[in-house]
Amino acid sequence: MEAAGVIFERPGSVAVRRLALHAAGAADVVVETVASGISTGTEKLLFTGAMPAFPGLAYPLVPGYESIGRVVAAGASSGRSVGSLVFVPGAACYQEAAGLFGATASRLVVPGPRTVVIPETLGEEAVLLALAATAHHAVSRAGGPVDLVVGHGVLGRLISRMLLALGRPGPVVWEINPARRQGAQGYAVTAPADDTRTGLSGVIEASGDAGLIDRIVPRLARPAEIVLAGFYGPRIDFGFTAAFMRELRLSIAAEFTPADVDAVLALIAVGRLSLAGLITHRATPDKAQTAYRTAFEDADCLKMVIDWRTAA
Repeated sequence: MEAAGVIFERPGSVAVRRLALHAAGAADVVVETVASGISTGTEKLLFTGAMPAFPGLAYPLVPGYESIGRVVAAGASSGRSVGSLVFVPGAACYQEAAGLFGATASRLVVPGPRTVVIPETLGEEAVLLALAATAHHAVSRAGGPVDLVVGHGVLGRLISRMLLALGRPGPVVWEINPARRQGAQGYAVTAPADDTRTGLSGVIEASGDAGLIDRIVPRLARPAEIVLAGFYGPRIDFGFTAAFMRELRLSIAAEFTPADVDAVLALIAVGRLSLAGLITHRATPDKAQTAYRTAFEDADCLKMVIDWRTAA
């Protein structure tokens, strides 16, 4: 069994080629992928070679953890049914490439319990489930009120929407790019210099730029917390004295959990959370090189989706 897959042969090199897949077992499902989102956090680090040492990291690799598809074969103990639409947060099914995170391919072999059955009504917006679950995980990590979200990309928008969906006050969001200050729903977006507040007790950093910590700390109360919700390079540093004076607590929101995905689906089902308006660009697999560069370099691109229905 083979699939067409996006592959990073080495840092800076992206292509689509045929990949041999491992055989499916009794606990596995075979998924024909409908769409995959491109992550501008982890995938950009993998593409540039800036990803810190991580279990399973090796080139060539298949990236991606934001795919949805249709189950076309289901093992007897997979717990899934043929025809189900599922979200796939990663796969490791390739004979000659690492799967980190492995879901950006036309066909996937995945343990059934790793997939999440999703309602048909979600459509392509379901590729955003990973980021929405990451947003839920970050909000859950915050030990108190969240006064500030840093970054108004997809993750920052979903964190802000999540706070509102959970009945929390809408935050102020910092965004340095004027083009990205649009699209707020129930919260305010501003340039950092235009936000004169001090005494902030809770901040979620969602831009992926740890260098902003030194800009955040002087605005904090004592004590205060910063939750790092992005994925960062191998080292993070910041000025100790200012952080010491505010008894800064630095929390890291790691990978989302199945419980986070369940919480997101429940909020969507009752109409408290929307994933609408966040997918801005689409591409076919044969345009993968252009698609990845657009996703990584074009500030107007919030979320790029690859449509696998046209894959040969």
